[in-house]
Amino acid sequence: MANKVELEKELQELGLNEQTPREIVEELDKYIVGQEDAKRSVAIALRNRWRSRKLADDIRDDVIPKNILMIGSTGVGKTEIARRLAKLVKAPFVKVEATKFTEVGYVGRDVESIIRDLMQISVRMVRKQRTEEVKDKATENANERLLDILVPEPKRTQNPLSKLFGGVETAEAPKTEEPVADTNNAGRDFVKKRLAAGKLEEQVIELEVADHGKPMVGMFSGSSLESMGDNLQDMINGLMPKRTRKRKVTVAAARKILEQEEAEKLIDMEEVAETAVKLAERSGIVFFDEIDKVAVKGSSSGPDVSREGVQRDILPIVEGSTVATKYGPVKTDFILFIAAGAFHTAKPSDLIPELQGRFPIRVELKSLRKEDFEKILTEPQNALIKQYKEMLKTEGLTLEFKSDAIDRIAEMAYDVNEQAEDIGARRLHTLLEKLLEEVSFSAPDMVKEGKTEVVIDAAYVDEKLSEIVKSRDLSNFIL
Repeated sequence: MANKVELEKELQELGLNEQTPREIVEELDKYIVGQEDAKRSVAIALRNRWRSRKLADDIRDDVIPKNILMIGSTGVGKTEIARRLAKLVKAPFVKVEATKFTEVGYVGRDVESIIRDLMQISVRMVRKQRTEEVKDKATENANERLLDILVPEPKRTQNPLSKLFGGVETAEAPKTEEPVADTNNAGRDFVKKRLAAGKLEEQVIELEVADHGKPMVGMFSGSSLESMGDNLQDMINGLMPKRTRKRKVTVAAARKILEQEEAEKLIDMEEVAETAVKLAERSGIVFFDEIDKVAVKGSSSGPDVSREGVQRDILPIVEGSTVATKYGPVKTDFILFIAAGAFHTAKPSDLIPELQGRFPIRVELKSLRKEDFEKILTEPQNALIKQYKEMLKTEGLTLEFKSDAIDRIAEMAYDVNEQAEDIGARRLHTLLEKLLEEVSFSAPDMVKEGKTEVVIDAAYVDEKLSEIVKSRDLSNFIL
């Protein structure tokens, strides 16, 4: 029973919660319209991770995640599904574009940097969690340090002849020490009460803070020496004495700085690194975008050789290997890899066979219809119309969209995607930005003139967008 409790605690710590596939899909539905097949696939993959951790030791390490290949046009929700999934389970998530590994030199950036980036995110997550755990103690310590700054202890001076004759220290205060202590304690208690009541938050004090200086940026970036650059930076920081500088800040700002410093003292960074490695290995999600851009059909030469080289460099990471990071070696065997691409000019079969075999689950995302655009505009928690309404509300302007306006915008988005390049839901961003350009520009002046509400109906949409949508040449440039 004790082992089971420890396992459950470890699962929660690693971000592997007990949400069922149905619950995961319901959460994704709050942000992504349609694409049920893709949602089901990622939900099953996530649940299988949880299931694998429940297995006996002799079989657990043999069950590896089933990586997913998403196929669909841009703007249909591929990236959003992966990003929301990572947030949902509080897992380390890194998004990389496969084309980045062809832009520098022959085969591009060192692919192992993907895992190093994932580790940085994992460490940040664990560190944040540990900071929350010691927050109360850190706040208590920070308040004590604030009191020391606001009510400093009486300075003591040393008799210059004490080194020769064994003299003792004397206080720069009245001769009797007891009254000094009483006065100081009374003042400290008074300031402590005022500090606790929040009456000193705006008082400016002088605070000594660490000066980290300028980090070495970019010395080894884009090369296989990236990890060496990180280690060299850490080594230099460890050898150099810590520098400090004085800043004048309010008590409220000083408390935040001191809380952070005290939290760092209370956190065991070795334990953070060990936990972060486990978290990255067992919960990490890597999203390869634009994977179709490195697909090559048949044997070719020139830049296509670089593309195939990228696939062969990615392969060991996906197959399972050990990557050296400054926090320790990280095994990639149990990291979930999700790849995505439009595959307009290439096909999944154009990827090298070894890489194809490492993405056994393939999901085709459908192009968005007019009905999907209507839902995207209104239903998700981060719906575009909701965003514009809240933005303009900060100016004191109320924005109201009639149902016929939403219908017309969705129709235009669908038509332009059919006539021009299909960019999915991103088309709505360009249409709405053009539609509300005049309102966004004139909102402060309108409120000053007493106009606090703007109603958007189908006639307004036609007035602002119909000419652009009709002219295909013009829409190619603007929309």
